[in-house]
Amino acid sequence: SSFVIMLFGLIASYYLGGLTAMYITFLLIILEVSLSFDNAVVNAKVLKTMDPIWQKRFILFGIPIAVFGMRLLFPLAIVSIVTGMGLFETLNIAMNEPSKYEGLLKSTQTTIFAFGGAFLLMVFLDFFFGDHEIKWVTFVEGSKVMKGFSGVANIELIVAIIIGISLGHITQNFGVVLAFMYGVLLHSLLGMLDHFLSSNTVKSGIAGFIYLEILDASFSFDGVLGAFALTGNIFIIMIGLGVGAMFVRSITLYFVEHNTLSQFRYLEHGAHYAIGILAIIMLLKITIHVNEMVTGTIGIGLISIAFIHSLWENRQAKKLIS
Repeated sequence: SSFVIMLFGLIASYYLGGLTAMYITFLLIILEVSLSFDNAVVNAKVLKTMDPIWQKRFILFGIPIAVFGMRLLFPLAIVSIVTGMGLFETLNIAMNEPSKYEGLLKSTQTTIFAFGGAFLLMVFLDFFFGDHEIKWVTFVEGSKVMKGFSGVANIELIVAIIIGISLGHITQNFGVVLAFMYGVLLHSLLGMLDHFLSSNTVKSGIAGFIYLEILDASFSFDGVLGAFALTGNIFIIMIGLGVGAMFVRSITLYFVEHNTLSQFRYLEHGAHYAIGILAIIMLLKITIHVNEMVTGTIGIGLISIAFIHSLWENRQAKKLIS
């Protein structure tokens, strides 16, 4: 289905701008998948614990939200709120004055990077300090120091608050600190909501759905900003990144249906380490420029290493059995 949607997307982009637009759309699809592949792995972990009805809703409602909501309306709404302009006025500028719209969007990026970076950082810290039977980077995850820190109550929040305060001292920007703390708070509130609504290890549908959509939003903004390096047409950006998001969801479903995370033991670790690095990069981008392709390459690189290491471990296990 993702390939069918890609075909329609490429045809639509051809009518918007010819062969050049088709090529740019294809590049945007690759950009989105490279930036969000680790998102697919984490999505699969969460989706696997959700009720089947909510798994279907994640696809049915999640795709329109990802394509139109996160890749078109979300950036428009941010610019509209920050500038005080109406949504339709912002859309008009985006369509007719793309360079001005790009400038307005980039003027809000420090706040968005702080919020998204904080949320992704909490996703990583939750995993990093969690109790896992399987260890990947054993000299870190299995160390006595790690065990000591993991036993400290609310260690994730303590680390996040220290980073948030440090960010405030570096940037001297109250808006950045506020956005960072909102990201931390939102992650904690979703965890609390899930705790009250979940039962028998089955993740609450609504809490899980919201969590996945916010996770997607944290990943998507980086792609939206990076897309302007290729085109200023917001509809081509929406098509390219939207089709990429569809592929990410297809990969997520494949992982869930084929129980991939269980078969490849280190894949989840690789994805979370990639998310941790992405969170650090997003926070760094508040003060310095980091190319989006670097982010995508690091993410895919870590997951590839985890995948290859998992394959090697599986073969070693088969040799011992035989």
